[in-house]
Amino acid sequence: MNKKELIQAIGEKSSLTQKDVTNIVECFMETVVEQLAKHENVKLTGFGSFEVATRAARMGRNPKTGEIIEIPASIAPKFKPGKVLKDAVLVKK
Repeated sequence: MNKKELIQAIGEKSSLTQKDVTNIVECFMETVVEQLAKHENVKLTGFGSFEVATRAARMGRNPKTGEIIEIPASIAPKFKPGKVLKDAVLVKK
């Protein structure tokens, strides 16, 4: 599902117009980006949380040459699913 399909699905499940749903989805994404840029977490109970992860510097290997190189420390966004989301995706046998 892409952004357009998500907007259509939300529009079908609600009484909102496509324009309103588009605005809400875009505002949601913009707000999450703004908070993560400030190194603030966004927690949606039951769904999951968006967090900023700090990765330490480490040694790695260039796959082409085999040369050992230092990989610098970095900061990256990550999503951690909540219990409700995990349970919904869990395949029960």
